[in-house]
Amino acid sequence: MIARLGREGRRDRGGRGLIRVRPPRGALAAALSLLMVTGCATVPTGGRVVSGRPVDRSEQVDDPYVRLVPVRPRAEWGPAEIVSGFLAASASFDDDQKVAREYVSPATGWRPGLRPAVTVFQNRDQPIVVKESGAQATVRLEGDQLGTIGPDGQYTADPKHVEVTFQLGKTQQGLWRITELPTEVRGGLLLTKADVDRAFRTVNLYFFGPDGRTLVPNAIFLPLANRQDLPNRLVQALLVGPTSWLAPAVRSAFPPGTRLRGGITISKDVATVDLTRQARSGSPERMSAQLGWTLRQLSEVKQFKLQIEGETVTPEGVSATQPVRAWAANAPDGESSEERSDPQSAYLIGAAGHLSQLAGDLPQPIVTGAAGRLVRPAVTPDYQEVAGLSPDSGQVLAGTLVAGSTDIQPLLTRSDPDARFTAPSFDRNGVLWTVETTKDRSTLWLRQRGRAPVRAAHWGLGGRQVLALRVARDGVRVAAIVKMDRRAQVHIGRIVRRPDGGVEVGSFLPVSSELQDAIDLSWRDYGTLAVLGRAKSDSQPLPYLVPVSGGAISSLGVGALGMPRTIAAAPKSPVLVGTRSSHETRVCRQRSHRDQFSEWVCAIPGSDPTYAQ
Repeated sequence: MIARLGREGRRDRGGRGLIRVRPPRGALAAALSLLMVTGCATVPTGGRVVSGRPVDRSEQVDDPYVRLVPVRPRAEWGPAEIVSGFLAASASFDDDQKVAREYVSPATGWRPGLRPAVTVFQNRDQPIVVKESGAQATVRLEGDQLGTIGPDGQYTADPKHVEVTFQLGKTQQGLWRITELPTEVRGGLLLTKADVDRAFRTVNLYFFGPDGRTLVPNAIFLPLANRQDLPNRLVQALLVGPTSWLAPAVRSAFPPGTRLRGGITISKDVATVDLTRQARSGSPERMSAQLGWTLRQLSEVKQFKLQIEGETVTPEGVSATQPVRAWAANAPDGESSEERSDPQSAYLIGAAGHLSQLAGDLPQPIVTGAAGRLVRPAVTPDYQEVAGLSPDSGQVLAGTLVAGSTDIQPLLTRSDPDARFTAPSFDRNGVLWTVETTKDRSTLWLRQRGRAPVRAAHWGLGGRQVLALRVARDGVRVAAIVKMDRRAQVHIGRIVRRPDGGVEVGSFLPVSSELQDAIDLSWRDYGTLAVLGRAKSDSQPLPYLVPVSGGAISSLGVGALGMPRTIAAAPKSPVLVGTRSSHETRVCRQRSHRDQFSEWVCAIPGSDPTYAQ
């Protein structure tokens, strides 16, 4: 879609769209000219970016984007107009902010570069001259800050009202220029949310989890100088390493000091990535896996060659020209998520109160007997063990998953009459996770198979009520519903495994401010949560897809659901919702799991659906 720019626009020689318009009259309007419109990065309003897009939908980040053509300062502009023009021009990364630097005195040393720190405003008022005396002036700017983007691309929410001042002076030619910048701008940029949404991309970088095999996505905000430079910028960011938020929990296969030699060349659909000599001490297989998953976001790249000092390096068992999708074994959601074509097996609590496996729309009991009754079940990825809660959520129960088995035994019992346990969650190694919580505190429990449960060495939500907890399939991230400010909010935390075997779970950050009163969640894939919660206009909780990157939420399915209570999801499988209506429990699923807005079908008797994960 092309923005309406009037007759003054013209196309560039490459045919990519409009590149310049004659600016309208007025200082602030004159500072901006927009080009092609498309979806770009989205600044979250409630948290920090920690991951990115799911693998089973479009990942391309190199579509055409809105480009800013900055306007140079004009001789007749006063102090307020100079500040307005500077702010507008600084949102363009062309030529190292060459035009924006014309608004600033060289003595300031302002040169933010391509990895700047950014203060992000939701909105800001027009600059106001608060003092002007001869050749000196002070200009004030106020606005509502959303947060900041660090030099590593990590977004951190920090909502507050901000007031900053610019000092200006006249040059020998009588032109107003900025002589002193606010602290927030001296080492970077002060942009609006619209600026960031236009000029940045949210891209995934991939790093290895503690098992040395599973890749973990790390989303960053990457500024774009031009579309052609995106492959270089993307790989350079990968070589720099993970963001400060994720760094303690992951590792990179690229040896320290590894850089690109020259730039990435792309011939037809093959990208050649030539690295410096430092890469010789790295594993070609592991480096290739990180590159493949990172480069797959570029629509023009289908294959790549890995070179070190100009010499092609071929990982064992892989051709010199590698498909970007050759590394399914390192998938964040597990190798089977890349190879799976049929939906996963689902489980639920049947009408008689026993764990059942879902065959079509008919639950088939697999654990029977009085000792096998439980609610909120969880099944290990290898289908060898089941866990759940007692009906009052006062105990965690676990046992071997064998047809007809009644070996379901108490594993944990609450230490406080007011406490309850969250539904158990298994990680990919079969470790069971659950939170014992009251209204003002919580404890995280872990249990390795065959061992007694232990408390986590560090739990970042110890002073909060936790309503749900789910570990991502990569084993590095965890999603939780946390009671905060009288609202049940969705948060994402990181899991750090210490050398002594201890586990630290913390650095929780809100994912979305669009949902209120969340009641249950599940990982749909490595970049998306399926959440039951209320948007501002909802009268009851409804199912939503929530990107963990903090992007906009989207509704899931259409049709009547009754009263939703629990939700379950898995890659390439239908989302399942446990509902209650007219004193009857039913499990609803979409008619087609390939269509986000497919109709809900509520024909399955039972409750508490789950997938093995």
